[in-house]
Amino acid sequence: MTHRMNNQVPGDRTGGRPSAPDEPTLSTVVRVWKVSRVASKKAPYQLRWVVAGKVRHATFPTVALAESRRSELWQAMRRGEAFDVDTGLPESELRAAAEKENTRPDPSWWDFSRAYMAARWRTTAAKTREGLADSLATVALAMRGDGAKAPTLEEVRLAMRWGVVPAHRNEDPPPELHAACTWLSSRSLPISALTDSRVLRDVHYRLSFKLDDAPAAAETYKRRRRGFNTAMEYAIQEGYLDENPLAGVKRPVSSGGSAVDPRVLVNEVQGRQLLTAVSYVGSVHRNRGRRLVAFFACILYAATRPAEAVGLSDRHCHLPETGWGTLTLRETRPASGKKWTDSGERHDKRGLKSREVTKDRPVPIPPVLVALLRAHMEEFGTAKDGRLFFNERGGVLGTSSYWRVWQEARELALPPDKAASPLARRPYDLRSTCITNWLRAGLPVAEVARRAGNSPEVIHRNYAGCIDDSEIENNRKIERAMGWTDRGE
Repeated sequence: MTHRMNNQVPGDRTGGRPSAPDEPTLSTVVRVWKVSRVASKKAPYQLRWVVAGKVRHATFPTVALAESRRSELWQAMRRGEAFDVDTGLPESELRAAAEKENTRPDPSWWDFSRAYMAARWRTTAAKTREGLADSLATVALAMRGDGAKAPTLEEVRLAMRWGVVPAHRNEDPPPELHAACTWLSSRSLPISALTDSRVLRDVHYRLSFKLDDAPAAAETYKRRRRGFNTAMEYAIQEGYLDENPLAGVKRPVSSGGSAVDPRVLVNEVQGRQLLTAVSYVGSVHRNRGRRLVAFFACILYAATRPAEAVGLSDRHCHLPETGWGTLTLRETRPASGKKWTDSGERHDKRGLKSREVTKDRPVPIPPVLVALLRAHMEEFGTAKDGRLFFNERGGVLGTSSYWRVWQEARELALPPDKAASPLARRPYDLRSTCITNWLRAGLPVAEVARRAGNSPEVIHRNYAGCIDDSEIENNRKIERAMGWTDRGE
């Protein structure tokens, strides 16, 4: 039995005008047969229909599915729909397919974040991967969705940081994160939600504040926003969004926190006292402090970043018996965590910050640092690969190891009021001291920037408040300019 409709010429829905070359050929000359059986174990039920003389067929595993499809075709015929000659589909189904094809994809934040990290993983350093994961996890706090039994903010953050690691894609989440990962994979908001002003305000708040609602440090905010912006560039490239939703949105508080606080800087005496105190830390237990005196001295007298000092090798040191020497910095060993590095080790091995892998940075070092480094190598030698600073087992010197030593040394070297102050609270503050001393000594900003591995713009911006900050000296400059010293006033 067949059903037939034939009230137009094949390929012509308007009485003789042919279809445009880029449009489907449509016809209402359609016949549909009853469902029949064929010799197939997987799909034994066949439906056949003819559109403008072209036979089409589809097979189904059950008769119910076959009859349902036959009913759909029959209803389209009764509505007077034309069928596409090439595909055999009713015009309504063609439109639906075209709309679906033209619909912008709208993945959830969970799926988007995982795809984005997979795309960036091969070309980024371990520290950058960790920073991107933190940015994505921070935004996820605003994109987790609502509902009963929603995960806590801390659970969302941990689940996202675990979920975006490409190596975890085919693994089950840890038991403590299973519920949060399940929730986020099915309930997190789609990326299009970022165009909602309410959601966008929450995203910006999360970038600006910690989980306890305390304001995040300026550098933390900038790092998070930078990671979010690169993710949005990827979203635009993939066609998920037309523009960056945070474009033009500024932090509601001052972000001038990148400038160095003069209170962290040590003077010459304090610097020597701190290095001496380091040598007394853990002196009974494996020389824990003494093996780090030269390490901290590299930061204080050569402005090395801690990760640069960790990667310093003996073959990159020129240490004459007298006079100035040179450190030729070539690599860094930043601590990132095993899941972020390609090697599976806690420390990554990279070139210098913001430089090509093959580029180095020679830094002249004063005789006091030359003597400390020579004494260090004489007493402790080097690691198997030539590194000057290493732990008791010869491994890479960890951040927590030298951080603990530094905190103990501050308590030994400084009076209680100074120990409670920002003075040299971080080992990195020794680098700020060194750069400030170079500037105060009159070195050109460009040369200071070269030695420190920064741009002149960064030096100007971050150290403007530390140069010539002596009130007495500034007052004398004013007196000389006004001529008051000549008149004895």
